[in-house]
Amino acid sequence: MPKVTLLAYTPEPEKVVASAAKLCYSSAGIDKIAQGLTPEKTASYVAMISELGHASTIEHVSFTFGIEGVSRSFLAQITRHRIASFSVKSQRYVNESDFEYVVPPEIESIPEAKQEFLAAMEESRKHYEKICGLLTEKHRQDLLKAGKSEKEASRTAGKMANEDARFVLPNACETKMICTFNARELQHFFGLRCCNRAQWEIREVANRMLALVKPIAPDIFALSGPGCVRGGCTEGKMTCGRAAEMRDFYRKLGTEE
Repeated sequence: MPKVTLLAYTPEPEKVVASAAKLCYSSAGIDKIAQGLTPEKTASYVAMISELGHASTIEHVSFTFGIEGVSRSFLAQITRHRIASFSVKSQRYVNESDFEYVVPPEIESIPEAKQEFLAAMEESRKHYEKICGLLTEKHRQDLLKAGKSEKEASRTAGKMANEDARFVLPNACETKMICTFNARELQHFFGLRCCNRAQWEIREVANRMLALVKPIAPDIFALSGPGCVRGGCTEGKMTCGRAAEMRDFYRKLGTEE
């Protein structure tokens, strides 16, 4: 199961956004721009910019997450969101002989499919270890001939072997990352990845991320979620047909005790 942790975020995020919005329509200096921004007025400013589409002001706020227990397949999807920053466990520098892996729920639900899947993971592990061993020895010998000490040659050879041996690792291989999004990109991310048509793993992570940020910035993320939360379904003939159910789900998300 994915684990999502909110590691850091801009303090008083909605006040920062309201200050940026107020500055655009005020002659007050920066040192005074936040004066009078009560919670009620802050909420009013955030609602106003949402209605006007003045979304650049939301970019001043950022959230940093730790994400664990996800697959390399997930990594390929989330990094398509280019207006974000990612730091990911490296398969070049971290040996994956004991790699964990993610089992898709549909495979988990069918005993025969799960058995086949687990066998494939074990087969990948065996091939990885075998290739690592062969490459490590080759690199070690080359480094020794180049004048490296036994200790240095062995250490370096192992890291060099990881670089090519990783090509045999499966998409299911578990990874972890730290990522930072500004609030505007998060809204876009939630619009795409909370949708029922999104792939199950990234949808689950997106829902967990939204549940974490919504209590901190409830006005910014009041209408976050799939497109149907803000109006009609954006998926056309591919709609899941559950818009009312989705609106109710996302209205409650992040508010549960």
